[in-house]
Amino acid sequence: MSGLFHSYDLLPDGNDDMRRDAALAHVKEILLMHGATEEEIDRAVADGVIDLFVADRMLVPSRRRYNRIEVSELTGVSLDKLERFWRALGFPGVDDEEPAFTDLDLEAVRIFQGLQALGAADVETAVQMARVIGSSMARIAEAELVPGDMVSAEVDPVFSAEAFAGIADVTIPAMAKLLEFVWRRQVAAGIQRSMMLRSHGLAPGQSPVLAVGFADMVGFTLLSQHLSDEELAAVVRRFEDISHDIVTSTRGRVVKMIGDEVMFVVDSVADAARIGLDLADAYADDDLLSDVRVGLACGPVLLRDGDYFGPTVNLAHRIVNIGNPGTVLVSDEFHSALLEETPDEFSAQALRPRLLKDLGRVQLWWLARPGKEASGTGAAADRRRNVRWERLSEVLRDLEELRGVGERLLTANRDAGSAAVQSGRGDAEGS
Repeated sequence: MSGLFHSYDLLPDGNDDMRRDAALAHVKEILLMHGATEEEIDRAVADGVIDLFVADRMLVPSRRRYNRIEVSELTGVSLDKLERFWRALGFPGVDDEEPAFTDLDLEAVRIFQGLQALGAADVETAVQMARVIGSSMARIAEAELVPGDMVSAEVDPVFSAEAFAGIADVTIPAMAKLLEFVWRRQVAAGIQRSMMLRSHGLAPGQSPVLAVGFADMVGFTLLSQHLSDEELAAVVRRFEDISHDIVTSTRGRVVKMIGDEVMFVVDSVADAARIGLDLADAYADDDLLSDVRVGLACGPVLLRDGDYFGPTVNLAHRIVNIGNPGTVLVSDEFHSALLEETPDEFSAQALRPRLLKDLGRVQLWWLARPGKEASGTGAAADRRRNVRWERLSEVLRDLEELRGVGERLLTANRDAGSAAVQSGRGDAEGS
């Protein structure tokens, strides 16, 4: 927060109460300008959440003055439709008489009406889009909020409130512009992909053919049981950083990340193969993370609300679940398409047909680069994998030993304290 001017900067050092009073007076002035009441402000100060209250009011600056019935009357939208739209955005329901809505909410409803009037979206499409927007924005909001900072007892809420208020008029509009920029670029990228598919003869309503990949970090469940929350967060963050960078740098798109697993789609099977092998190599060389196994398949996919579905997706996910650490396994269709697209860039070795749940017996292939054994098929790969597992086992044993030392120290201190208490009682009785 350096470089910001605060109301208490003009006060002499050493008078914390005066500095706090000056900061609180400034915060109150800002909140009253944004429609808060004296009672709300006093309650937030008493509860120690004035900084969070400031953030809430500056993010949604309009006064909460309308209930559901009034919004319906002012906009001409039925209560049922309003409720569907509100819940689709991910917000909890409110009572009919609760003044929970602002002028911004009225504006959003009118935008919703205008899109329908222009024919840009029917009711069902608009509600579905609201659901996607709500869930996406909720994730962005959660990523911006740091729970530890939000509940920290080390920061004075009043000083924190004034610090936020001092930059909010700049940072909030800037973040809104950044989100709009990303949205425009992502929609444009999607349109370009649609143009390419149409130029290749994809009929309207026909499912596009894509390469689908999953990468799964091996041993994550076991590792997570031996790590603190901060250590586990560091592992997940590192996994996400590597996965996202490799996928996007090779013209792939990250669909979703769920803890120790990433799903991605790629227009080209050759690019998908490069991504899979790069992921396997990157994690094999990373000291913090264990190996990954990668599963790749290609075929028609159903795109809905930013996610992908269908037999091709199911096959890729089944494949990754049976892979060995450090391996890249591909479906037979993927292997055939790869040979057509780039016959000399990769090498592959056939596995015996595998029986996959709900999919029947399928032919799979180990994938590698020319001049290298298909990952997981040779003695060298086995030795490398064994070394990594031995190293991981050593780390887990060290963690267990440290935990044991800590427990013994706690027990010893507790026993010493009990002995001292008993000794004191004995001396008292003897006297």
